[in-house]
Amino acid sequence: MIRPRPQDHLLRWGARALGSMPPAVLRSVNGSPVVIDGNTLHPAVQTSLRVMNDSPGAHFERLPLDEARGHIELEAWTFAGTTRLAQREDITIPTRGGGVPGRVYRARLDRPSPGTIVYFHGGGWVLGSVDSADATCRTLAKSTGMTVVSVGYRLAPENPFPEGLEDCIDAFRWVRDTAARHGGTAATVGVGGESAGGNVAAVTSIVTRDDDEGAPAFQILFCPVTDLSRKHRSYELFADGFFLTEAQMDWYAAHYLRGGGRADDPLVSPLLAEDLGGLAPAYVAVSGFDVLRDEGIAYAQRLEEAGVDTTLVNHTGQIHGFFNACGALKDARDAVSAAGTWALSRVSAHAEGARR
Repeated sequence: MIRPRPQDHLLRWGARALGSMPPAVLRSVNGSPVVIDGNTLHPAVQTSLRVMNDSPGAHFERLPLDEARGHIELEAWTFAGTTRLAQREDITIPTRGGGVPGRVYRARLDRPSPGTIVYFHGGGWVLGSVDSADATCRTLAKSTGMTVVSVGYRLAPENPFPEGLEDCIDAFRWVRDTAARHGGTAATVGVGGESAGGNVAAVTSIVTRDDDEGAPAFQILFCPVTDLSRKHRSYELFADGFFLTEAQMDWYAAHYLRGGGRADDPLVSPLLAEDLGGLAPAYVAVSGFDVLRDEGIAYAQRLEEAGVDTTLVNHTGQIHGFFNACGALKDARDAVSAAGTWALSRVSAHAEGARR
C-alpha cells in the first residue's frame, strides 16, 4: 500500500490541473509540438513527459524490484480518479495456484448488472496490482453499469510464465461459472486488460475458446503486448522518452520468461498463434506514441483476417498506459468509456438475439 507524501499530493493536483488546461495554452508553453510518424503528441502529455522523464522512476528497471513496484503504484495513484460507485469490494479468487486478490466494482446495486468484465492490470507481468488498475476499473463500471472484477494475478520473477497467466485463465472461468450459478450466462462475461494485462486477456480468450461452459463474450485489449519474439517498427520510433521504453520491455520480458518460457510461444506472443478464428469480438486500442503500437495493430489485423469481429482504435496523440490516467485526462476517461460502451453493445446484441 502506498503512502503518498505531501509533494505527491501536490503532483497529483498538478496532473489534474494540467489535464484541464486548454490545448492552446499548453502549446504556447511547450513550444514546438512533437510529431513522429505523422502523429502529434497531445499537448498535456507532452508537458507531463517533461516532468516524468526527469523523475527518479523514469528508468525504474534500474531500481530494486520493490522500489520499481512502489514507483508504479504511486504513479497510478497520481493520475487516478475517484469515481464514486455503489460497490468496491475486495475478494479472493480461487485458482489452481491458490487464491489471488480480486476487486469487484458495481456502479449500482438497484438493478441487475448487464454483464461482467474480468480485468487484468498492466505492469509487464512484473509490476502492478488491483490498486494500479483501480481508476480504469471504476471508469468501466461507471460508464457501462457492468460489473468489473479486477484480478491481482501472481507476478514475475517470483512467479514467471505461465503462473500469472494460469491465474488469469482460472479467474475468468471462476467468474463465468459463478455468473452461471447465479442466473447469468457465459455470454455476458468478457475479459479486458492493459499492456501485459491485454496480453493475458488475449491469451485467455484463445485458451478458453472451446470451453464447454463458454468462451469470453468479448475482449478489450488496451495497448496489448502481442509479440515478444521480435521488435516491431514502433520500437525504433519510441525507444525512449515516451513513458514505456525499449529497455523496460526487455526487463519485463527477462523477468517473465526466466522460468524457461519462450518468446515465440503463442501463449506468450498471441500474434504467433496459428489459428485465431472463432475468438470473441475484440476491441483493440493502441497509442500513437508507444513501442507496442505496431504489434497491437498487427494483432487486430490478424483477428480481422480470421473473421473475428474486431474494432481497432488508434489514439494517435497518446502514450502507453494513458488509459490509467482517468483522473487527469478527459481523453483517458473517454477512451476507457468508449471501450466499455462497445463491450456493452456486444452483450446487449447477444441478449437481443437470445430473446428472438
